[in-house]
Amino acid sequence: MSSSTAGSGPSRVRSGEWRAVAWSFAYFFCVLSAYYVMRPVREQLSAAVGSTQLPWFFAATFVATLALTPVFAWLVSRWPRRIVVPVVYAFFIACLLAFVPLFTFEGLISPKALGTLFFVWVSVFNLFVVSVFWSFMSDIWSDEQARRLYPVIALGGTAGAIAGPALTRMLVGSIGVAHLLVVSAALLALAMLCVLVLGKWAREHGVHRHREEHEAAIGGGMFDGLKQVFATPFIRSMAILMLLGDAIGTIAYALVIDYSGATFHDAISRTRFAADIDLVTNIIQVVAQLTLTRWLLVRHGAAPVLAVRAVVGILACIGMALAVDPYAVVVGPLSLSVGPMHLALSGLPWVALMLILTRSLAYGMDQPARESLFTLVPRGMRYKGKNAVDTAVWRAGDVFSALTVNGLRAVGATVGVFGWIGAAALAASGSLGWALARRLERASAAGEVY
Repeated sequence: MSSSTAGSGPSRVRSGEWRAVAWSFAYFFCVLSAYYVMRPVREQLSAAVGSTQLPWFFAATFVATLALTPVFAWLVSRWPRRIVVPVVYAFFIACLLAFVPLFTFEGLISPKALGTLFFVWVSVFNLFVVSVFWSFMSDIWSDEQARRLYPVIALGGTAGAIAGPALTRMLVGSIGVAHLLVVSAALLALAMLCVLVLGKWAREHGVHRHREEHEAAIGGGMFDGLKQVFATPFIRSMAILMLLGDAIGTIAYALVIDYSGATFHDAISRTRFAADIDLVTNIIQVVAQLTLTRWLLVRHGAAPVLAVRAVVGILACIGMALAVDPYAVVVGPLSLSVGPMHLALSGLPWVALMLILTRSLAYGMDQPARESLFTLVPRGMRYKGKNAVDTAVWRAGDVFSALTVNGLRAVGATVGVFGWIGAAALAASGSLGWALARRLERASAAGEVY
């Protein structure tokens, strides 16, 4: 691969990397836009059967991911990457198309059964397909490249997260709900094309990460990923980071849902408020990825990225905990223009500000930093252990966090209490992330296998 740079500075995309970076960007765009096209379909089904079913949905999703994680580990143990990754995407495309008649013809399955089945399937889709994406990325890019390029590649996912809902809003009136699944399947097929092109590029460029052993089957057993969560220090630490992050996300989401329900009294207003929150979050995420995250990752590694994200989140949580009224507006009227779109917010309360900051930096800083660490460990951890963390551990965290939040509310926990809990979780996450990243990067610099 050429070492010349397109411009000056170590953080630039180098001339020989542009093609692969563009395909990686497109790959992530297609994956997340496919997900966000179908997610509104899932949400309207959840609304149809009622929110009281959500705990059961989470539990069913956890059981499904727990069952499928060993299956994925078995696949990567037996077949090479060039077969496994397309097979995973082909499976999800086939499932999407199989759902079309269930949505088209009423009476084939009850609304409650369809809601449960589709909720679980979409949740599993999100976990496995995104996990496969990052495993694939860590297999074709080196650590040095990951630091420079992951923030740029991650922007593809951000763009997809915006394009997906836009496509749904634009098309649902003309093609109906069922055919949105065909649109999602087409986007996933484009993602599969990106996989094939990137695999060919990796082999042609002959970088050390793309030798025959990196194309081969990994070997081992189907339960290796779950075993690594308990037996491997690195995967165990990544699992703890995932659980801490999930706890923070659940707290923030629950508080904002309470605020929205109490403040807005019709579905249109609540939907508009949620869309405003998402847009502000995505703008901050993009700015963070393009500026601070990229600069820190290239020059200083993952540790300071994880630390900065934790500090900002802690300040937001403490501010919310100390606020006399956490539902009072703390950021006044806000006006933003994004191309032809104009956004006008009447104001943001502490609970919304806490959600925006923790969520935007979780994806704009924390995720690129954590994913870069997987480039420093053996392939078995990147595909098996990582997949277990991104699927089974995450969904277990969903169930545990939701039950804990409900339990604390039942005994009278206030918003302030949740603010202090969030600050403590972020402090633990930042400390663990800093120590893990420094230890891993030192071992890599010394030529040791962690």
